Amino acid sequence: MNKVSQQVNFAGISMKNPVVVASGTYGFGREYGQFYDLSELGGICCKGLTLAPREGNPPPRVAETPMGILNSVGLQNPGVDAFIAQELPELRKHDVKIIANISGNTPEEYGIMCQKLSDAGVDMIEVNVSCPNVKCGGLQYGVVPEMTAEVTEVAKKHSTVPVMVKLSPNVTDITAIAKAVESAGADAVSLINTVRGMRIDVNTRRPILKMNTGGLSGPAVLPIAVRMVWEVANVVNIPVLGMGGIATGEDAAQMMLAGASAVAVGTANFVDPYAPLQVRDELAAIAERQGLSSVTELTGGVLPW
Repeated sequence: MNKVSQQVNFAGISMKNPVVVASGTYGFGREYGQFYDLSELGGICCKGLTLAPREGNPPPRVAETPMGILNSVGLQNPGVDAFIAQELPELRKHDVKIIANISGNTPEEYGIMCQKLSDAGVDMIEVNVSCPNVKCGGLQYGVVPEMTAEVTEVAKKHSTVPVMVKLSPNVTDITAIAKAVESAGADAVSLINTVRGMRIDVNTRRPILKMNTGGLSGPAVLPIAVRMVWEVANVVNIPVLGMGGIATGEDAAQMMLAGASAVAVGTANFVDPYAPLQVRDELAAIAERQGLSSVTELTGGVLPW
């Protein structure tokens, strides 16, 4: 298996393999570090950070669904300053790329966090635009190209590290958002975020989640994610981090063939903590079986009819 090179250059950062773990499914790595050395991974997308600490939404905030889970955790996190002081030094002990994920109520908040995290020495910043803009009546940034572009510009202005924007699938045309983000200077895009969904208890007639709706993730969303990655990769020239339902090496290979330069494993971490390493090894085995010298040769290799 060592014959196939797994190294990838993603938006200027060199990763030992194309497998990262998705934000919100891996905490800050401490728990998973009890199972294996975090240096085995290409990168870690840390749990979403906000400027001030957040308690998140009231429970129940997770519900199982066929082939997936719904969550409305609500960005529970210790805040960006606590992350820099307490979590980042621990992560830095490992040879793994650290991708900080941020959410803001205003473009200014994104800017402040980008400045702090750049100065603290993370490797990349992932900008979550699936959060409400309080200045625009709570409309999510990520559904309007102009609003997404504004946040991207502010993030880039205050960052000295690459900026990746995480795209929401809950839009009419994801390619319009992706193009706006690229024009605004983003170094990469990641997709997809969760798909909005709902589950109802037929006896109580109450939604299972206290917030009524939540984000669906897991194998159920893989075909949606592969399609959207394919669409986006065809219209932008910046690298794509593909995610959404990846649980096997074959899933990851599909995502890369669709155009992703790297992949993120999310919900599968809850099922099996070793999932990212299995995905990495299975992906390399597929590349080797196909006679490739590098896993990067898979990227964009789909042959549409």
